[in-house]
Amino acid sequence: MKKTALLSAWILGAALIQPAVAAETAAPPATVAEVDVPRYMGRWHEIARLPMRFQNDCVRDVTADYRLNENRSVTVLNRCRKADGEMIEATGLAKAADAGGSKLKVTFLPKGLRWLPFGKASYWILRLDESYQTALVGTPDRKYLWLLSRTPDIDEAVYQRYLDTAREQGYDLDGLIRNPN
Repeated sequence: MKKTALLSAWILGAALIQPAVAAETAAPPATVAEVDVPRYMGRWHEIARLPMRFQNDCVRDVTADYRLNENRSVTVLNRCRKADGEMIEATGLAKAADAGGSKLKVTFLPKGLRWLPFGKASYWILRLDESYQTALVGTPDRKYLWLLSRTPDIDEAVYQRYLDTAREQGYDLDGLIRNPN
């Protein structure tokens, strides 16, 4: 009886761990080969996103403003409107994590704590049109995803093509939130 219980516990444990191991061993999503960072700067409107707890209160007018600093880091200003109409914002700092500029590490920790080895998130540019008008950004663990545009609205066909890219890259879009911009 004791051996059966132990074997059952081992099988259950292996079953619970297996998806986590599989997720970690899956190939990471592909990013664009190179980003012209100065062209990427400016305002982007969030068209859609996968749920993220830091954005739970955001219901519309979600934007991200990127400004290139002299040291090649990027100041990030995220804004959104809450249900009661109040605008909220968060300021962060991004730094390139690869030579092509398509992988960034972003932190929204207070300035005095940004030196800490934790509190940085991956921001990978998965798709970007030639005119730098539409971008698909995600995290390598595929938990978070953003579809961004220079304008508050995009053509439905463009929207669907970018979602197709996300699906092809292994993102689960069941919980996708489309902004009512």
